[in-house]
Amino acid sequence: MTKKTTHDADVSFIEALAELLRANDLTELQVKREYGDNDSLNVRVSRQQPQQVITQMAAAAPMAAAPAAAAPVAVASEDPASLPGAVTSPMVGTCYMSAEPDAAPFVAVGQSVNEGDTLMIIEAMKTMNHIPAPKSGTVKRIMVDDGAPVEFGSPLMIIE
Repeated sequence: MTKKTTHDADVSFIEALAELLRANDLTELQVKREYGDNDSLNVRVSRQQPQQVITQMAAAAPMAAAPAAAAPVAVASEDPASLPGAVTSPMVGTCYMSAEPDAAPFVAVGQSVNEGDTLMIIEAMKTMNHIPAPKSGTVKRIMVDDGAPVEFGSPLMIIE
């Protein structure tokens, strides 16, 4: 199978997984495809629960539990990407917190960073893209795991 054919087959496979996710009303699906020695495809397809469903669930709660049910709705509606100091992904890819698998991470929660310091690497199309700190500050929260897929605009961390 040529590289182009393999890529097309992988894209078709991922599209089929996304359809399976939607058709069965699942929130996440993860599959590993083995092609041979040192050649595999790891795919994780996920979706968020629509905000409307969360609101409906809170509205359906008994009146006595209504104040308690209102709190999760407020938390769910807060978009981490809109928080002050949020660093968002400039691309779709895979996030790596260190330069090598056994190396120390670039940053940790509570660490001070200067503008331009490397926060992490996002691999996109076999290219390693260093993600610089947009401003100086302290890392308050890291919202992605090492090796996790990221979407364009998804929140990566909070720097204050």
